[in-house]
Amino acid sequence: MVILGQWQNHSFNLSIKSNCLTLSLEWDGKAEVYSFDCAGRLWTALVENVSYRRGLDGKLVAKWGTANEARERRWIFPPASLEFEERARQRAAALYAAIQQGQAVLNADLPPAGALGFARALAFDAARSQADVRQYSQVYQPVGILPPDQYMAVVLQMALGCSFNTCTFCTFYRDRRFRIQSPQSFRQHAQAVRDFLGEGLSLRRTIFLGDANALVIPMPRLLALLEVVHEVFDVAALGGLYAFLDGFSGEKKSAADYRRLAQAGLKRVYIGLESGCQPLLSFLKKPGKAADAIQAVQAMKTSGVAVGVIVLLGAGGQAYARQHVRETISVLNAMRLDADDLIYFSELVEAEGMEYTRDAYEAGLQPLNAEERLIQGEQIEAGLKFSTAGGVPHISRYDIREFVY
Repeated sequence: MVILGQWQNHSFNLSIKSNCLTLSLEWDGKAEVYSFDCAGRLWTALVENVSYRRGLDGKLVAKWGTANEARERRWIFPPASLEFEERARQRAAALYAAIQQGQAVLNADLPPAGALGFARALAFDAARSQADVRQYSQVYQPVGILPPDQYMAVVLQMALGCSFNTCTFCTFYRDRRFRIQSPQSFRQHAQAVRDFLGEGLSLRRTIFLGDANALVIPMPRLLALLEVVHEVFDVAALGGLYAFLDGFSGEKKSAADYRRLAQAGLKRVYIGLESGCQPLLSFLKKPGKAADAIQAVQAMKTSGVAVGVIVLLGAGGQAYARQHVRETISVLNAMRLDADDLIYFSELVEAEGMEYTRDAYEAGLQPLNAEERLIQGEQIEAGLKFSTAGGVPHISRYDIREFVY
């Protein structure tokens, strides 16, 4: 439901949905937009052409475009993040007071759901926000990374860490050893996640099974853990199950295994292919072979499970560039992807102290600049071929620097 209104010569509208309340206001010719989930948490905002996204851990990421069409980003931490949340809450409080006092003119009466949305947003003050963040840290180990289409998932950490943890370009799971949860500990975790999200659960769109490659769990243990997920959550209502799995691990499960997982609600598996170039994969210390990923994808797709394939742009620099493009095209085409699938191009992001950065320096590799990395993605995309019957997978960029959960 959308309600239009006027307040102090300013126009505004309220979007009242079953999963969120959104306020859109005009102030001196500038738009301000604030969205709150049904627990009262601020989750997105737009102020002075800068978009904001609040993670469940309380951090804010701000993103904006520049004159040359580049994207900039900045992370905002307490106390500045709390000040921004308070600004949003005060805007909502002032507008709600005006509506209650008849100072704002609406084109329809505010329904009970709208009044409840305001009440919950106003109750989510700084103290409540800080308590929420503390509860988050008790419920979750750090959530390393998610695919972009899963940022609004319910993350359930079925396994912690990464089962191999050797890739030189990845630092997400260096702080923990790989561990599979027992059904009892996982049930406690899943229930704690459900209780933590509260009414905000309605905003979540899917269930993501973490961490890095939870589907490597042997089938008997995996099925027992999936039973726990179904006990605690309505999997179908939430849009099904999604997870990471590396291609060489995925090859160990059969098509029959994936059919069983599909019956349990598995919709899509995300595979970090990174490259079709075997020498580059070896340089990156990525276990397995590109051929393993092809076999895994084919087993998944014949069983009714879609895939999301992630390609790393810029890896190996100039030395590997041509082979990376050529052989990645070959592998992606061999996967026979279709309209149910996704391809993500993720730019290599180097950091001081990263093992890849050290190895590349010692090997004398010349890195690709930002433009060259984008061109590499365009070259790979230009070489892809898909069947008319199956359709074309969705292809997009994946910037890990913008990840927020």
